This record gives sequence, structure tokens and C-alpha cells, in this order.
Amino acid sequence: MSIVQIFNVANLFVLPFWALMIFLPKWKVTQRVMESYLAFVPLAAAYLYLFVTSITPENAQALSSPQLADLARAFANENVTAIGWIHFLTFDLFVGRYIYLEGQKTGVWTIHSLALCLFAGPLGLLSHIFTYWITKKFFPRGEGEVVEVAEKTASSEV
Repeated sequence: MSIVQIFNVANLFVLPFWALMIFLPKWKVTQRVMESYLAFVPLAAAYLYLFVTSITPENAQALSSPQLADLARAFANENVTAIGWIHFLTFDLFVGRYIYLEGQKTGVWTIHSLALCLFAGPLGLLSHIFTYWITKKFFPRGEGEVVEVAEKTASSEV
């Protein structure tokens, strides 16, 4: 499989996990899938394959003592960029999984943070941290009660 194919497959591979967390967070299948680490195995394997087959002495040196100019030269190489992108996909999904599981555990609303994490990982994490702090400060109930109260209120309005 070529690097371009691995890149394209990795991009598509993560989308169902994001869709499950964002659109079907309470579904038992989503909960079971996201509690597992199995989603990360193919991504880590692709990363390992690309890493082993793409690292040259020149770009290895750039990565071992990162200077911005050296990193820019290394990432100008398509292979190194693919490695970096799969790194982002893997860790963004891992952080998204953390946000999802924390939201399930605490009842804190996560859809906006997950969407941000999908497109800009650290911003999604920051959003979740702020949402958690705001929820705890202004809705100081026991864990999970915020969602239960919101669901009861929504169902009583119908």
C-alpha cells in the first residue's frame, strides 16, 4: 500500500468513531466501541509502518534535535508529513475519546468540544476543560445529574 493510500485510509478510518461520539453518544454500541483501545491499533500500526519505512538519516536528525527550520524541511517530505498527519489523527481521536468518556461519566455536554477536537484537537480539549469548569461552577450537582435534570426538563416540556 502506498503512502498516499495509507494517508487516505487513515483519514476515512477515524470518521466513524467521531460520528458515533458526536451523533450517537448514548448508543450502547458507541459506548462499547469507545471504551476499547482497538480503534487505535490500526492507526498506531500505520504510524509504525510509515515511521520505519520513511525515516532517513536527514529527517531523523531534524526530529531528534528539533529546530523550526529543520522541522520545516523534514515536513516538506511527503512521507514525513503523512507520519505527522497520522500522529495528529491518532492523538486527536484519543483526546476525543477522553472527552467523550468524561462527558459520559460526568454528564458534562461534549458535542461542541468533540467537534472542535475533530478539527483542531487542542481547542477541543480546551473547550471541554472550560465547559467542565463552567458546569461545575454554575450547576454544582453530583456527577451525571446535570444531564438527568436537562433530560427531565426537556421531556416534561413535550
